[in-house]
Amino acid sequence: MTKKTSEKSAYHHGDLRSSLLETATKMINQDGIDGLSLRKLAEQVGVSRTAAYHHFKDKHELLCEVAAQGFVNWHHESEEIFESTTLTDEQKYRKFVYAYVHFATSNPSLYDLMFGRHIWKDGKSTDSLKEVAYPSFEYQVKMTKRWQSKGLLNKGEDTLRVAQVTWGTLHGIARLLIDGVYADSGNLEKMCDCAVNMFLQANSSA
Repeated sequence: MTKKTSEKSAYHHGDLRSSLLETATKMINQDGIDGLSLRKLAEQVGVSRTAAYHHFKDKHELLCEVAAQGFVNWHHESEEIFESTTLTDEQKYRKFVYAYVHFATSNPSLYDLMFGRHIWKDGKSTDSLKEVAYPSFEYQVKMTKRWQSKGLLNKGEDTLRVAQVTWGTLHGIARLLIDGVYADSGNLEKMCDCAVNMFLQANSSA
């Protein structure tokens, strides 16, 4: 059996693309963006470089697709929290805050890719990435509006601005931990609780 035939028999119906994305994500988390190349990825998966290029024209497109998958995974996680029937609205808010920071700090290199300048600066992001990244934030705006309507967050503030400030706060906490500026990850939950309490207190005193 030739290598080409072996590749075809091993992967069907997009399995190779999924395997490439999954392996690329692992490689990024282990070695960072600079440690990834289509050649190394193909070797890791066990296929030819040509097979990898069949799915991604270059490294940049691959990185954008990895980032897109990261947004899909995070969206599913946040959606699961928001749609829960066993949590109160306040519990959902607290869990969302903690889940966001935990997702970021558990996948630091992937998070860097998803929100970093490497693929966003100078309009370098692909349309397929934008199609999942923007709706992910729009969903956070939807959740924020719901929490405002329930009286959990300040109704007097613009929903988009509240969502942006929340995102900025969580992003800042995540970056402090990822960059090692504040290295004590043991206090992660306490930091998240403090952020939630400040937002809730701001609403109660409004």
